[in-house]
Amino acid sequence: MVRPIDDEHLPRRDVFCIDVKSFFASVEAVRRRIHPLYAYVIVIAHKERSGSVVLAASPRVKKEFGIKTGSRNYEIPKDPRLIIVEPSMALYLKVNKMILDIFRRFVAEEDLHCYSIDEAFLDVTASRRLFGDKFTIARTIQRTVWQELRLVVTIGIGDNPLLAKLALDNEGKNAPNGISYWSYEDVPAKVWAIDPITDMWGISNGYAKALYNIGVESVKDIAHADKWKLKRKFGVLGEQLYYHAWGIDYSVISEKAGAREKSFSKGQILLRDYYREDEIVIVIKEMTEDVAMRLRQHGAAAAGIALGISYSRDIEDRGFRHQIVLPRSTNKTAELCEHFVRLFKQYWDGQPVRQIHVVCSKLQPAVHEQIDLFTPPELDERRHVLDETIDQIRDRFGKKAIFHAYSLMKGGTYLQRAGHIGGHKGASF
Repeated sequence: MVRPIDDEHLPRRDVFCIDVKSFFASVEAVRRRIHPLYAYVIVIAHKERSGSVVLAASPRVKKEFGIKTGSRNYEIPKDPRLIIVEPSMALYLKVNKMILDIFRRFVAEEDLHCYSIDEAFLDVTASRRLFGDKFTIARTIQRTVWQELRLVVTIGIGDNPLLAKLALDNEGKNAPNGISYWSYEDVPAKVWAIDPITDMWGISNGYAKALYNIGVESVKDIAHADKWKLKRKFGVLGEQLYYHAWGIDYSVISEKAGAREKSFSKGQILLRDYYREDEIVIVIKEMTEDVAMRLRQHGAAAAGIALGISYSRDIEDRGFRHQIVLPRSTNKTAELCEHFVRLFKQYWDGQPVRQIHVVCSKLQPAVHEQIDLFTPPELDERRHVLDETIDQIRDRFGKKAIFHAYSLMKGGTYLQRAGHIGGHKGASF
């Protein structure tokens, strides 16, 4: 095997990718004093809706009933052993902080990256002198999380973040001891054997189809494809896929500091099918308002937007997703609403809408917002003052303290969602 890069130039670190097994369901099990691996817990928002999506299911539920994240409410069998609960996002965030605090005992802050609410990367290279080799550290972390929180974690270990993630997803989660190590030497036997190809990090169904159309059907095929052909076809991503197929990843966790978020987004599954344009526009405006507020909180402005619309599952057409570059970067609610509504009206063909996703992208510092020659300066200033005032009121008194009148109209969802965290109920604990 001849790698595209000499071994001596490959970064070799001890990187962990740690996952809390069935996090939401496990927290709910522990809350009820049940061992998370033996529980029959299913977490699902809006239990009254047959089409609601399962957010998490205990390992035993997955194994015995085939119910997993993404399953629908109507697929859940009527079994007295099953405990079906609404999500408690405030509790999950609190437990997530407790888990991260445990991780901080083993690595410095710059060597820890929270990838999601139930997954994190740790670079323990500098920790070996204090805690032992990588396997000792992994077992100690597992034991500490179990003893203090009664949660089970699985760990992928790799020579870089990519290999750690692949080790976790493709072996560690099902390993008897919950630990798996993939090195550069394991690439031919393990990385190239990942099947289907969509189980490879960074390859969606769309990219899998595009790769198949040029004769690339496996990770091994990517590794032995013409790198420049892949780059011509897929741009920078094509070159990245080539190196990833060889297990090569130069990213270092400690160098992530200062990186900015590339986008802010919000998605919502509606409680019913929406047929009327005016009702759909209300929801789009409410969601845009939330995203605009986050932009301002982070001192950012968006130079691009994307709108995703999914139709009812009862019709054949699935919906659309379109994006545009804005005439100028902005974080003003009214201005962003105008762009999103215009984009919706341009592509919507009257089909029943069930899901909406708004994205603000191409972020840049708000201080670099461009001047629009066609917008009077006094209007710009009024919008800025209005947004700032609303933000301050909501920050101090809560989201329900002030809202637009259209949220009271039929179709509005803002008041219903105002007490939610991450799109779900922030239940007490």
